[in-house]
Amino acid sequence: MTRRPNLLPLLPASSGPHGSRSAMTCHYRCGDACSQPVPNTSANPEFHTVAEQALGRRALLGAGAAGAAALAVSGLVAEPAAASPRRPAGGRPVDHRVSRAAFTAVPPNTDDRVTVPRGFRSDVVIRWGDPVEPGAPAFDVHAQTAAAQRKQFGYNNDYVGLLPLGRGEQLLVVNHEYTNENLMFPTGTDPELVKEVAMAAHGMSVVQLRRGGRPGSWTPVPVRKARLNRRIHLDTRFALTGPAAGDPRLRTSADPKGRTVRGTLNNCAGGLTPWGTVLSGEENFNQYFEGEPDPAYATSYARYGINGGSTRGWATVDPRFDLAREPHEPFRFGWVVEVDPYDPRSTPRKHTMLGRFKHEGANVTVARSGHVVAYMGDDERGDYIYKFVSAKRMAKGRSRAARRHNLTLLTEGTLYVARFTGDGLDDDTFDGTGSWIPLTSDKRSYVDGFSVADVLIDTRLAADQVGPTRMDRPEDIEPNPVNGRVYCALTNNSNRGTTHPADEANPVTSSMVRGSLDAPLTPASGNRNGYVLELAEQGDDPRALRFRWNLLLVCGDPEAPETYFGGFPKEKVSPISCPDNVAFDSQGNLWVSTDGNVLGSHDGLFRVPVAGRSRGKVEQFLTVPVAAETCGPFITRDDRTVFVAVQHPGEADGATFESQASTWPHTDPFPRPSVVAAYRG
Repeated sequence: MTRRPNLLPLLPASSGPHGSRSAMTCHYRCGDACSQPVPNTSANPEFHTVAEQALGRRALLGAGAAGAAALAVSGLVAEPAAASPRRPAGGRPVDHRVSRAAFTAVPPNTDDRVTVPRGFRSDVVIRWGDPVEPGAPAFDVHAQTAAAQRKQFGYNNDYVGLLPLGRGEQLLVVNHEYTNENLMFPTGTDPELVKEVAMAAHGMSVVQLRRGGRPGSWTPVPVRKARLNRRIHLDTRFALTGPAAGDPRLRTSADPKGRTVRGTLNNCAGGLTPWGTVLSGEENFNQYFEGEPDPAYATSYARYGINGGSTRGWATVDPRFDLAREPHEPFRFGWVVEVDPYDPRSTPRKHTMLGRFKHEGANVTVARSGHVVAYMGDDERGDYIYKFVSAKRMAKGRSRAARRHNLTLLTEGTLYVARFTGDGLDDDTFDGTGSWIPLTSDKRSYVDGFSVADVLIDTRLAADQVGPTRMDRPEDIEPNPVNGRVYCALTNNSNRGTTHPADEANPVTSSMVRGSLDAPLTPASGNRNGYVLELAEQGDDPRALRFRWNLLLVCGDPEAPETYFGGFPKEKVSPISCPDNVAFDSQGNLWVSTDGNVLGSHDGLFRVPVAGRSRGKVEQFLTVPVAAETCGPFITRDDRTVFVAVQHPGEADGATFESQASTWPHTDPFPRPSVVAAYRG
């Protein structure tokens, strides 16, 4: 076998403190996006003009979060009433619902395991390499093949969603965002085989689950009985929908009509639709392409970070990743994809009407009018928040005709981008106001010089023209099903205050960080800890063109002056850093997972009430193993189980297959990204 060159010497040394994202993670997941120039070079005026208003309203800069006293906190729903849990004979009440259960917060730690509160337990549900489709061989890390991987659970699970099946079963749908070949393959593995298997390990998995032996536990249905199991990968055919389908920029030698795409790449977060499908966001797709860029698309390529500098080398096994041979192929990625898990023979779709950018995900709510609204974030430093409003109303009922209709809802409508200001407030309940700026409908562009297809294919360039607010890496954005507000995790921006000025929606110019759990807090430039944004649409109508907003959480160590936790006493909350994904339980509590903790601890998952006396009370529910990220999360409808995806365990600088930093879940001498279920034990 040909000896594979070691990639590690090519990676920069990590400049962050212990517990922050490793240089290896940055290299493999996004192609070192944060070390590249920011693609958004626009100068949108609102970004600068709101800064002075922010300083006056919240005093988040300088005096710190003590200024939060000026912010009156009031939820849209009443604080949940005390639960009436079952009381075991001779024991204390036990509530199995994680939405109401009292628990002692997990302290910050660096343990190589999933740590949950006392009284809870966690199980590994499925791991990289476990069988998904019939014919999948038993996983053997020393005998991997692309054909086997296309039938096995993929690598680096991210989004987690569950759909009901009845009979005590659920359908688990998971994204596989990216691969780390250094940890997946023994040194010396044939390079072409490495590429083929890595390509097959991307995509998505659909897995039937059944209840386990304990309340709250789940286990896969045996593959031979799991008729709905499915692996989606780079050979799966996707149909392009919406106004941009068929555009010349979407045509390639393999698809001269521009309507069918092979595969999906770098799928990050996602969401469930009310009609029983899954939406998945294609994020850092730019990093997979190599070769000489076509000068005809120089402006577009630059705005999306496409420079032909991929180190993955996929073009040697699939020429469509060579820009010189297929300059249109990058335009076929960066979309929201929709998968019907109930029909393993259905063709997944890429919805051009939702715009093309680095989609973290897409999450849907239904307006009182019946129109569907999807919220989306472009996960790049300095990029934007979007929403889509459907032209048609959702059909009610469970008939086949109703479902067929609802499967068309994301193909026609209007795409908007958000502008944040501090104008128009007459009370202290919110930090500011904002507006949704129309970019295009399915029939008419609202951006001068851009056609409908131009807006949808080069959404970033079109949005630059209308003055939206540049944000600090908008990640997961989800509407709360209980109070109707929309919550957005803005992970961080280490350049805030340097290349990016502060403004009211992006206020932090410096943060306090730790080098380890035992180290003191020290200043660091930029917004290193992130925050969680809360939006209230005008009239509680998600179709509205105006909204109010505030910063629910300014993350970091409670001892740091800049932090703020919804008005809750800072001495009573868990430290939280780098919010990434969000979810909700049946009571409307916000659950926040983190990625890249710079406070010395491993990443974790946190429960945060958003209403009543406990609004802003951040409590850590779990932590993940060495060098891992907490993805997902998902809380089951009965509130008994919390699902998380443990992504990239052991992805520490210097790790190799022969010298691993972690072996979690400790079933093999190497790490295996896995989905975990946590519940009251």
